[in-house]
Amino acid sequence: MVPPTMTDSLSGLTAIVPAAGIGSRMGASCPKQYLSLAGKCILEHTLERLLSHPAIARVIVALAPHDSWFETLTVATDPRVLRVEGGSERAFSVLNALHVAEGEWALVHDAARPCLTHEDLDALIAAAIASGGAILGSRVRDTMKRTDAAGNILATVDREQLWHALTPQMFLVRPLKRALEEGLALGAAITDEASAMERAGFPVRMVEGRADNIKVTRPEDLSLAGLYLQQQRACRSARPDSSPEEQA
Repeated sequence: MVPPTMTDSLSGLTAIVPAAGIGSRMGASCPKQYLSLAGKCILEHTLERLLSHPAIARVIVALAPHDSWFETLTVATDPRVLRVEGGSERAFSVLNALHVAEGEWALVHDAARPCLTHEDLDALIAAAIASGGAILGSRVRDTMKRTDAAGNILATVDREQLWHALTPQMFLVRPLKRALEEGLALGAAITDEASAMERAGFPVRMVEGRADNIKVTRPEDLSLAGLYLQQQRACRSARPDSSPEEQA
């Protein structure tokens, strides 16, 4: 776990979860974050992983204006969970949450990544504090191809030093807020928080995370996420020093 002195220096870390999207690729009758997974909805798993980490003092969830699902969740009654209105794009949702964030640091995590581990959170927090900002990522393992608009292969891309960007992504609140505001004002393409910080000239450290920190995007991802959750639960239960919260 993160050393106590490092945890204290965070002054209560804020986690932000943009959850205003509809997840159209799932083809479901509700936003994908509310689909059932191992007895709970995806968003419940995600929030519980964050809330159970000792460094995280509060979680701000950005919801669609007419979201009628969140209030039915047990986790919605947790006093550490705050709600803000989400925007039409991820960057607007994150910015709305940053306006009410307390503390010096914030980390942003995808609503549909329910398999995040405390080990990855520990590594991210340590790297962000040491470098000023960091994100989780996984190395590209497959051969990479570049195509034209019609799908014809133009070239094979060298995969060395290429990464898949994951979440959480952790930065100081004020620089992140400023980077998002400036990027949006100029109409820049902001695909994640790191892209806004990179554009503003801030260094961002890449931290290698676990391969099971997947984002549920397509229907087949649900069964895979369920398998990962089952495996993680079995591993935690087998550890003699695991707490009831970790085993849940």
